[in-house]
Amino acid sequence: MTVSIEHPIETPPRAPSPVHGFGTLAVHAGAPHDPTTGAVIEPISLSTTFAQTAVGKPVGQYEYSRSSNPNRDNFEKAVAALENAKYAVAFSSGSAATATILQSLAQGSHVISVSDVYGGTHRYFTRVAKAHGVTVTFTPQIEVDIAEHIRDNTKLIWIESPSNPTLRLVDIRAVTSAAHARGVMVVVDNTFLSPYIQNPLDHGADIVVHSVTKYINGHSDVVMGIAAFNSEELRERLTFLQNACGAVPSAFDSWLAHRGVKTLHLRAKQSNANATAVADALENSCHVISVNYPGSDTHPHRHIALRQHRDGMGGGMLSFRIKGGRAAAERFCQLTKIFTLAESLGGIESLVELPSAMTHAGIPRDQREAVGVFDDLVRVSCGIEEPEDLVYDIEQALEKAVRETAHESNGVSNGVNGHAA
Repeated sequence: MTVSIEHPIETPPRAPSPVHGFGTLAVHAGAPHDPTTGAVIEPISLSTTFAQTAVGKPVGQYEYSRSSNPNRDNFEKAVAALENAKYAVAFSSGSAATATILQSLAQGSHVISVSDVYGGTHRYFTRVAKAHGVTVTFTPQIEVDIAEHIRDNTKLIWIESPSNPTLRLVDIRAVTSAAHARGVMVVVDNTFLSPYIQNPLDHGADIVVHSVTKYINGHSDVVMGIAAFNSEELRERLTFLQNACGAVPSAFDSWLAHRGVKTLHLRAKQSNANATAVADALENSCHVISVNYPGSDTHPHRHIALRQHRDGMGGGMLSFRIKGGRAAAERFCQLTKIFTLAESLGGIESLVELPSAMTHAGIPRDQREAVGVFDDLVRVSCGIEEPEDLVYDIEQALEKAVRETAHESNGVSNGVNGHAA
């Protein structure tokens, strides 16, 4: 049963347009000089508790670090500024941010999600949220059939754009317009692009979430998450749940992530340039079946990238299907010399992985393949190395992987589902 248009919601007013450019904000937002020493980089505040002059009267604004901490506060201010948001709440991981948002829904609530979603998010939606009475409907074409899926109890729509790992794009404005007309909030996971390339709140989303572990921190040494938004009511609800559940990042991790975000614009530009070069090489390779990269003119949603992304950038992530099936895909990941075979993404170093056996292994095969996650799909995260070195590494690994596996399998093809026919 669909909801009648009786309780539409309005997109909360966005934060004032920034006076300075992105790079200036990245360096200076949430970064006051220390008033005592004049230090231009904030000190790490490791104290778990803070003195009070009288009962219930702390010296400053802090009482206990689970509730708030100077490093966390400053990092949140920085990300809020970069996402054109009024507020941001940092969590101990991206998964903790997801869980807290879902926990904010009442029992019996219904959520609509894109089908090709991060494996950890899919796991939470299908195995954890259900346990506390929240059900999730997955759809591969959310802009097309959103109205058909909204029910009386639908409270939230979850979007990844680009999606993980097939790099499909969603028209955020189209979804938010339809959702808000029915009184439903929209969350966009912006991890794959970072605030530098896309700002979902500007397109009507209510909440934007990130795995800070990825592009925002950018150095593969922090596990964190963050949610940014413009609603005071959301801020109160999420900070209450966070404090109650304890899903908070450490002061040191907050300091590291704040350090990392200061160079986000520089890293994102280089990763984008590298991914563009790698995608071009893959599209021209006889060893590749197909390439998923939003920065390419061959991408089916290129028109959305041109509208939603800064300068039409495609970002630093891509995926492709290799000839030779899973055997060739696995061998390719073993043969790269600069790209490291590892999960995660968005760091300064380039990575490759096999989603069907790694990040998305927990999703049933038929569901994976229905959205294009075949056994021969390789996901690539381009770091900030030199593009010609990355292209050479990709090409030499492709050549060897396809040749070796073709010899071993006597030429058996991929088959329709990315495994041997």
